[in-house]
Order: sequence, then C-alpha cells, then structure tokens
Amino acid sequence: MTRALEQAFREASKLSEAEQDALAEAIRAEIASEQDWEEAFEKSQEALADLADEALAEHRAKLTRPFTPKKR
Repeated sequence: MTRALEQAFREASKLSEAEQDALAEAIRAEIASEQDWEEAFEKSQEALADLADEALAEHRAKLTRPFTPKKR
C-alpha cells in the first residue's frame, strides 16, 4: 500500500462509522467502475481498429476535410 493511501485511511479512520461505511462503498464502486471500463475498452479494440481503417480509407479517397475547431 502506498504512503498516500495509508495516510488517507488514517484520516478516514477519524470519521464516524457511517461516514467510513459510505467512503468504503464509494471506493468499492469506483474500483468496480474502473474494472468495467477496462473490460469494455478491451472488448472494443476490434471495433476501434475497424473504424480507424474506415477513416483512413475515406481520407485516402479524399472524402474527408480538415477539422477546424470553432473559437469560443
């Protein structure tokens, strides 16, 4: 465990039991969300490669135009 995480846990241990439980649930939810994102990203690699190939083919066929962002 890193020093930063140990420090965060020390600080969290000063919270009420209900606040600690809420923090624990938030941490678990964040970890689960990150794992879900990683899985989804891994599964999308083939589709992303196909889209990239399609975009390159359109560019080579001169079917694209330069992107000019609008000023705010």
